[in-house]
Amino acid sequence: MKVRAAEGSSPREEIRTRTVIVGAGFAGIAAAIALKRAGDDDFAILERAASAGGTWRDNRYPGVACDVPAHLYALESHPWPDWSRTFAPGDEIRTYLDHVIDAEGLRRHIRFSHELIDAHWDGDGWAITASSPAHTDHRGDESAASPQAHAHAAIRSEHLVIACGRLTEPRTPQLPGVETFDGPVFHSARWPDHLDVAGRRIAVVGTGASAVQLAPALARLGAAVTVFQRTPAWIMPRGDREHTRAERTAWRGSAGALTETRAELYAEGEARFASRSGDAAAAEAASRSALAHLHAHVSDPHLRAALTPDYAFGCKRVLLSDEFYPSIADGAVRLEPSALAAVDDGELVAASGERHSADAVVLATGFHATRQPYASRITGEHGSTLDEHWSGGFTAVASTLVHGFPNLFVLGGPNATLGHNSAVLLLEAQAALTAELVSRGGAPIRVSAAAEEEAAREVDALAAGTPWLTGGCRNWYVDERSGRLTLIWPSTVSAFRERLDRVRTAFSAVPAPSGTSPA
Repeated sequence: MKVRAAEGSSPREEIRTRTVIVGAGFAGIAAAIALKRAGDDDFAILERAASAGGTWRDNRYPGVACDVPAHLYALESHPWPDWSRTFAPGDEIRTYLDHVIDAEGLRRHIRFSHELIDAHWDGDGWAITASSPAHTDHRGDESAASPQAHAHAAIRSEHLVIACGRLTEPRTPQLPGVETFDGPVFHSARWPDHLDVAGRRIAVVGTGASAVQLAPALARLGAAVTVFQRTPAWIMPRGDREHTRAERTAWRGSAGALTETRAELYAEGEARFASRSGDAAAAEAASRSALAHLHAHVSDPHLRAALTPDYAFGCKRVLLSDEFYPSIADGAVRLEPSALAAVDDGELVAASGERHSADAVVLATGFHATRQPYASRITGEHGSTLDEHWSGGFTAVASTLVHGFPNLFVLGGPNATLGHNSAVLLLEAQAALTAELVSRGGAPIRVSAAAEEEAAREVDALAAGTPWLTGGCRNWYVDERSGRLTLIWPSTVSAFRERLDRVRTAFSAVPAPSGTSPA
């Protein structure tokens, strides 16, 4: 229902719904599907941008693709036979998510260009304020010139599902003298529309997952590319290829064939956990494979040395690429083996002291993953924000439920991503748990402080001694404030599901009307 605002005040929309989901990426779509499967159609999805897709809407740089096999990156409820390649390009993933939204009839639930501004628990439910209506661009950036810039929606909801993702807010380094650079400087997740790179000198800052895709793609487009590498990455062969017509025909003709393919990929992913988590024999075998990949493509001993990691395999995200090493070896991409330190009189100055000229700078420098911007906008029943509650790092019961925040469900938050398998598997498990608890009705869902502390101790025990904490590198999985592993789940997918099952069992033992916490 919409109401007319008083003269001189901001336009206002009023909404009442049983559940609000924030975000229309994989997590939000999975949550909506799970609610529908549970027979609950009374929900609204708030999406800050004008289209769905989350990180796959925001990341449009040349060469963007998933590094999880496509058939395993799809939702289990919506297998997709028509992926063109082993690893899906970004535009195909956006198309797939739009397909799922329409197949499930979710579009009528989505309120595009509605950004969460504030949410607080008032004793009876969640009182939510969101920006409204369409005064943002396709990436959710506000247009200050819009006459509707202060319009908002007031929403009442029993339940609040946070499905905002982790890799949404770009991390950009503070570069002394950057104001003297004449060309554009932008993050890889904010790629300008219609940018022509042919014949231009492009500096790529970083050698993470985005950079190893982006740099060779820019070279193919005719750019002269220089990569600033602070830390070399462990890079494994990718083995990407086009799916044949026969394969796609078989997948379209048989649900069993798709299920079998997905099961094989899942098993391969679970097997990778050993090498990523510090099993000595598995890590040694994987590191030998990565070094053989490097030696096969880079013959220059000085380049090889510069590209060789000096930290444990698995400590940082292990990358997949068949193009990055060859592009460096053949000179299509120039390697600067140190970080970008400053800009001086329009030139880029590396930590090594080398100076480079460029026409544009792309910051492939990651995201603010361990401190999410939504957390400062959500206030629980004790008057503290999620950001304050998480001042020592993310914690949650089963990665989903937070003490002091009744009827709040966080998908893809504390310890709910993976370094060895598809994180979509975890999102779907969280979504299923959320839908089951929402469908119970009765008193608000709460978890105790003791339960959350025990969950954190469980994670700490699993993480102890792993390369993520002891491998001699800095990574985005570890919260710098506490030194705890707060982003990645330090075990297998099956163990994560078992963890959620324990919570499901604990709540099933509590009569629905009382609602209270499993301790």
